[in-house]
Amino acid sequence: MVYALLFSLVLRRIDAEHVHHLTLRLLRVLQAVPGLAPLVRRVLGPKGPPVRALGLDFPGPLGLAAGFDKDAVAYEALGAFGFSHVEVGTLTGEPQRGNPPKRLFRLVADRAVINRMGFNNGGAAAAAPRLRRPRTAIVGVNIGKTKVVPEAEAEADYVKSTRLLAPLADYLVVNVSSPNTPGLRDLQAVDKLRPLLTAVKEAKGATPLLVKIAPDLADADVDAVADLALDLGLDGIIATNTTISREGLHSDPALTAETGGLSGAPLKARSVEVLRRLKARTGDSLTLISVGGVETADDVRERLAAGATLVQAYTGMIYGGPLWVWKINRELRRTP
Repeated sequence: MVYALLFSLVLRRIDAEHVHHLTLRLLRVLQAVPGLAPLVRRVLGPKGPPVRALGLDFPGPLGLAAGFDKDAVAYEALGAFGFSHVEVGTLTGEPQRGNPPKRLFRLVADRAVINRMGFNNGGAAAAAPRLRRPRTAIVGVNIGKTKVVPEAEAEADYVKSTRLLAPLADYLVVNVSSPNTPGLRDLQAVDKLRPLLTAVKEAKGATPLLVKIAPDLADADVDAVADLALDLGLDGIIATNTTISREGLHSDPALTAETGGLSGAPLKARSVEVLRRLKARTGDSLTLISVGGVETADDVRERLAAGATLVQAYTGMIYGGPLWVWKINRELRRTP
């Protein structure tokens, strides 16, 4: 109630990216104070039975999707607030500033966000020392292609990030599904994805490897990626990234016309469709992580029932506030 009032009166009137940076600064302060993050974790951390996946015991099913902690600066604090795991990134082989502002837009009427950030990050080499620090949070690392790297050199770019970051990650994710790097989604085509994933797999060592796909893939292409993941012996698939669709939105047309990836409630139905299709195709052979439009404990339960081992969210926290994940975990402990 308090956060809803604060959002309505104050936060929604401030540029979304400014609020994002302020939140990260506050989280970094929290984890810099000795003993504070563990104290918060004891109060707000997940208390349900662990979820076994990727060779790890996750303290709950709900984690934070990539895109929030792009540079791996606040994962310990985010884990303390109740996320069972935190996926950092997307990190690229070289540092890059991303697309020019303004590049992050709230669609309040749709409980959604459009972003065209463009993988803004300090690069894999800069993030590596932060990932070497002792931690209690389970941390996945999401890697993508540097914008200026041509498609013909994409494999080398991903492999560079893999060699730097895979040894420091609890799991590694190859992101070929963001709509904000020109040509990136073309890499989801199986003839291009196979050599890319093969190269990353050879470089990653023992770290579990997953691929993240877009909701905009045709069903036949979803099947093809699932078959490829099985054939290459990947550990899992994350479904789904943001969408370029604007179907059924209710926000101001000036907002819905903004380019970029749409996340939040409008993505819910397609994300579940893709999850069910992947489960039917792969059975119990892969870890499926479902993300897209997760807002409530019932959403989490639906994804788990549809075949997800783990669930992720991001936009739900934007509209739900800092205690949102704690509330979700509390609801999950109750009998549905």
